[in-house]
Amino acid sequence: MKSFILPALAVTALLACQSFKNTTSMENTGTATAKQGWTPLFDGKTTAGWHTYGKNQASSAWKAEDGALHLDPAAKKQGAEGGDLVTDEEYDNFHLKLEWKIAPNGNSGIIFFVKEDPSQFHQTYNTGLEMQVLDNNGHPDAKIHKHRAGDLYDLIASSKETVKPAGEWNKAEIVSKNGKLDLYLNGTKIVSTTLWDDNWKKMVAGSKFASMPGFGTFKSGKIALQDHGDEVWYRNIVIKKL
Repeated sequence: MKSFILPALAVTALLACQSFKNTTSMENTGTATAKQGWTPLFDGKTTAGWHTYGKNQASSAWKAEDGALHLDPAAKKQGAEGGDLVTDEEYDNFHLKLEWKIAPNGNSGIIFFVKEDPSQFHQTYNTGLEMQVLDNNGHPDAKIHKHRAGDLYDLIASSKETVKPAGEWNKAEIVSKNGKLDLYLNGTKIVSTTLWDDNWKKMVAGSKFASMPGFGTFKSGKIALQDHGDEVWYRNIVIKKL
């Protein structure tokens, strides 16, 4: 009898231990990577280091809870202010890593090279490039070419779709160095292009951003998490200057 019970208990203990290790590793990403030149952009507990575009602080619809930055649309219905969340600091050559999770039928985005000048540019996307965050199975934007999860929004479609379903965490990476831009989703490079050359200008001219003179022109800027009105979560946000 004991020979059967003990192994079962051992297996249970092993699985519990492994689960604990995985959780601990996830929660301590910022600490673990700091020694390798990575800087956490989110402390897991507060909105420190972030503010709403054009404001002095983060709006109350963005909440730091359960180790994630959470946009809560329900709070907006109760009077909380929303808006895109942007970093306090600007970045030029960088490697950004983060994880995102979108609610069913949801839409958001990771926008970078944002020039924060609300008097001239009313929205983050007037200047910044966007890596699309989307529920491909539920949001109508998924029916539009170059608007699916992981795409360089309205400019370049992903070479391969590696996105996970709504409600599951995705690992995104954005690497920009001296005009070379690469986007990764769940460990796979899905977009690669060169910024600011003649081909880039041609792509922009053929996109919905053609009427925005500041779009895609700045070589340094802030990073934004988009409030598209849908529930979304971001966590384990770290950056390395290149």
